[in-house]
Amino acid sequence: MQVKVKRHHRLRVKRRIRKKVFGTPERPRLSVFRSNRYMYAQLIDDTRGVTLASASSREADIQSGAARPIERSRLVGLKLAERAKAAGIEKVVFDRNGYKYHGNVRALAEGAREGGLIF
Repeated sequence: MQVKVKRHHRLRVKRRIRKKVFGTPERPRLSVFRSNRYMYAQLIDDTRGVTLASASSREADIQSGAARPIERSRLVGLKLAERAKAAGIEKVVFDRNGYKYHGNVRALAEGAREGGLIF
């Protein structure tokens, strides 16, 4: 029962965030998804509904690059920033997707900032 309540609460927070956060081609939305084992991040242009760049902790170079989950999340942010730069994207809008800005979500955001993304 507790899992349903937690999930329902996160989805309510997510809806509240998505009312305000919208990605454009010039400033796409950096959306974060956190599963129990992996972190996923993607840059989304909401006007067209297209993913412009993505990265996840399931990639081989990220898996081998760090031992701890927070380090892997930081590497996901760096990899996403690198791919965004290659696509000509510098500014983004951060969508934490209902998760608290803490731990792995925060590490991913800080890694993206280290990589040169502005948000």
